[in-house]
Amino acid sequence: MKLLLDENLPHRLRPLIVGHDVATTAYMGWGGKENGELLALAAAAGFEALLTKDGNLHYQQSVKLPLSVVLLSAPSNKLDDIRPLIPALLKALENLTPKAVTVVK
Repeated sequence: MKLLLDENLPHRLRPLIVGHDVATTAYMGWGGKENGELLALAAAAGFEALLTKDGNLHYQQSVKLPLSVVLLSAPSNKLDDIRPLIPALLKALENLTPKAVTVVK
Protein backbone atom coordinates (compact mmCIF):
# COMPACT_ATOMS: atom_id res chain seq x y z
CA MET A 1 0.00 0.00 0.00
CA LYS A 2 1.26 3.48 -0.83
CA LEU A 3 1.27 5.54 2.38
CA LEU A 4 2.10 9.16 3.17
CA LEU A 5 3.64 9.92 6.56
CA ASP A 6 2.51 13.34 7.82
CA GLU A 7 5.11 15.83 9.00
CA ASN A 8 3.88 15.48 12.60
CA LEU A 9 5.26 11.92 12.73
CA PRO A 10 8.97 11.01 12.88
CA HIS A 11 10.49 9.91 9.57
CA ARG A 12 12.22 7.09 11.47
CA LEU A 13 8.80 5.43 11.57
CA ARG A 14 9.07 4.59 7.84
CA PRO A 15 11.13 1.38 8.08
CA LEU A 16 8.86 0.03 10.83
CA ILE A 17 5.87 -0.01 8.49
CA VAL A 18 6.99 -3.16 6.71
CA GLY A 19 5.38 -4.34 3.51
CA HIS A 20 4.25 -0.87 2.46
CA ASP A 21 5.63 1.94 0.30
CA VAL A 22 5.96 4.85 2.74
CA ALA A 23 6.96 8.39 1.77
CA THR A 24 7.13 11.47 3.98
CA THR A 25 5.56 14.84 3.29
CA ALA A 26 9.06 16.35 3.39
CA TYR A 27 10.33 13.89 0.77
CA MET A 28 7.39 14.79 -1.46
CA GLY A 29 8.08 18.52 -1.00
CA TRP A 30 4.78 19.03 0.79
CA GLY A 31 6.04 20.25 4.18
CA GLY A 32 3.85 22.96 5.68
CA LYS A 33 0.83 22.26 3.45
CA GLU A 34 -2.59 22.76 5.00
CA ASN A 35 -4.62 19.60 5.62
CA GLY A 36 -7.05 20.04 2.73
CA GLU A 37 -4.29 20.73 0.22
CA LEU A 38 -2.19 17.87 1.58
CA LEU A 39 -5.07 15.40 1.23
CA ALA A 40 -5.71 16.56 -2.35
CA LEU A 41 -2.02 16.27 -3.28
CA ALA A 42 -1.77 12.82 -1.70
CA ALA A 43 -4.84 11.55 -3.53
CA ALA A 44 -3.63 12.95 -6.85
CA ALA A 45 -0.23 11.27 -6.35
CA GLY A 46 -1.86 7.88 -5.81
CA PHE A 47 -1.40 7.56 -2.07
CA GLU A 48 -3.93 5.24 -0.46
CA ALA A 49 -3.67 6.60 3.08
CA LEU A 50 -2.27 9.47 5.12
CA LEU A 51 -0.74 8.49 8.47
CA THR A 52 -0.97 11.34 10.96
CA LYS A 53 -0.96 12.31 14.63
CA ASP A 54 -3.23 15.30 13.89
CA GLY A 55 -6.30 14.46 15.96
CA ASN A 56 -8.18 17.46 14.60
CA LEU A 57 -7.77 16.49 10.95
CA HIS A 58 -10.91 14.39 10.70
CA TYR A 59 -12.93 17.17 12.37
CA GLN A 60 -11.48 19.85 10.08
CA GLN A 61 -11.91 17.97 6.81
CA SER A 62 -14.74 16.02 5.34
CA VAL A 63 -12.74 13.18 3.90
CA LYS A 64 -14.20 13.01 0.40
CA LEU A 65 -11.00 11.91 -1.29
CA PRO A 66 -10.04 8.44 -2.47
CA LEU A 67 -7.68 7.84 0.41
CA SER A 68 -7.95 6.86 4.03
CA VAL A 69 -6.67 8.78 7.02
CA VAL A 70 -5.02 6.79 9.80
CA LEU A 71 -4.78 8.66 13.10
CA LEU A 72 -2.09 7.34 15.44
CA SER A 73 -3.31 7.99 18.98
CA ALA A 74 -0.17 8.13 21.12
CA PRO A 75 0.85 10.32 24.07
CA SER A 76 3.31 12.21 21.85
CA ASN A 77 4.81 12.08 18.38
CA LYS A 78 8.08 10.63 19.70
CA LEU A 79 9.09 7.33 18.14
CA ASP A 80 9.20 5.62 21.55
CA ASP A 81 5.52 6.53 22.09
CA ILE A 82 4.45 5.49 18.60
CA ARG A 83 6.46 2.25 18.31
CA PRO A 84 3.99 0.25 20.51
CA LEU A 85 1.22 1.09 18.00
CA ILE A 86 3.02 -0.54 15.05
CA PRO A 87 1.38 -4.01 15.35
CA ALA A 88 -2.09 -2.42 15.53
CA LEU A 89 -1.22 -0.08 12.66
CA LEU A 90 -0.10 -2.94 10.42
CA LYS A 91 -3.30 -4.84 11.21
CA ALA A 92 -5.43 -1.75 10.51
CA LEU A 93 -3.71 -1.25 7.16
CA GLU A 94 -4.84 -4.71 6.07
CA ASN A 95 -8.50 -3.66 6.29
CA LEU A 96 -8.58 0.05 5.47
CA THR A 97 -11.74 1.42 3.97
CA PRO A 98 -11.21 4.17 1.37
CA LYS A 99 -12.36 7.63 2.42
CA ALA A 100 -12.53 6.61 6.09
CA VAL A 101 -10.74 7.76 9.21
CA THR A 102 -9.23 4.93 11.25
CA VAL A 103 -7.92 5.54 14.76
CA VAL A 104 -5.07 3.30 15.92
CA LYS A 105 -4.62 3.12 19.71
